[in-house]
Amino acid sequence: MSISKTQTVEDLAHINALLESFKLLYNTLNANTYDDGLIDKVYADDIEFIDCFHHINGIQNFKKYCASIYENVKHCQFEFHDEYIKSNSAMLTWTMEYTHPKLNNGKMIYVKGSSEILFNKKVYKHKDYVDSGELLYEHIPLLKTVISFLKKRMM
Repeated sequence: MSISKTQTVEDLAHINALLESFKLLYNTLNANTYDDGLIDKVYADDIEFIDCFHHINGIQNFKKYCASIYENVKHCQFEFHDEYIKSNSAMLTWTMEYTHPKLNNGKMIYVKGSSEILFNKKVYKHKDYVDSGELLYEHIPLLKTVISFLKKRMM
């Protein structure tokens, strides 16, 4: 990370602390921890969250979303790879591993993706870039067969 003319050492320390809190959040988030205060530490009240399935506004709606998606997830961890930081934005690449009893016969699923975040004191916009098939559709038995057939036809 390089220091721009307008960034101070304190700014960089805040950015690093925020990114570490972001990573910690996603490696501790589950059905029991979504309301333990870490979401409030990382995200602004007016957070805008976007992924391939959702567009959510507001921290309370985001917490409800987290509660619902983690309800049946048995395990979820992120390995963060690269960080690209510029002023008040960052892009983080990651691999998520998770298990869900109704997907992939309950076996581990690995998904590569990235998160773009915009922040001031806290994150006010978070957009995930991830392949929806890799995340979900390819692990549902009937859809897995159809998607596999289509992929073979495209080659």
